Amino acid sequence: MDLVPTLALSSGLAWASGLRLYLVVFLAGLLANLGYLHLPPTLAILQNPLVVAVAGVLALAELVADKVPAFDSLWDGFQTFVRIPAGALLAAFALGEADPAWVLAAGLIGGTITAGTHFAKAGSRLAINTSPEPFSNWLASFGEEGLVLGGLWAMLASPAVFLALLALFLVLAGYIVFRLWSFVGRCLRRV
Repeated sequence: MDLVPTLALSSGLAWASGLRLYLVVFLAGLLANLGYLHLPPTLAILQNPLVVAVAGVLALAELVADKVPAFDSLWDGFQTFVRIPAGALLAAFALGEADPAWVLAAGLIGGTITAGTHFAKAGSRLAINTSPEPFSNWLASFGEEGLVLGGLWAMLASPAVFLALLALFLVLAGYIVFRLWSFVGRCLRRV
């Protein structure tokens, strides 16, 4: 097991799942089928044509749902119960046939990465939805899709650079979640 690429795959799938789970599953399966991504045997199911097709349809549905102001926040609310466990599983299974303790640790860390990314995304989108015009919502949505595509490319092209960028992203996401939480607390205290 080559450590840096494996860590990049595990954390990259978890991180991207917090933004666009279905796109991640679709792209991972498609890229593996085309020979651009080597998946461990524990993630080989992502290459199944049925999984790729279902993930593609759901990715398309999410692409549309995420462009509709207010509905995108409702979608994110429901996806909280899907993205976080799925990101944890993808992170854990990305380790392959490793020691079960390492697999569990990867799942716990991956779930935390997914949750942080998801809550930063969902909270930011809630704030953006207070704007009456839809353009900022569309810009944020396309930006998230670009982040996922760019992140997955960086994960494959240079795993070490991806891990460094991921660390910076997680610090920023932590700051955003902290600021959003303090904003909600101030609002609740006023009420």
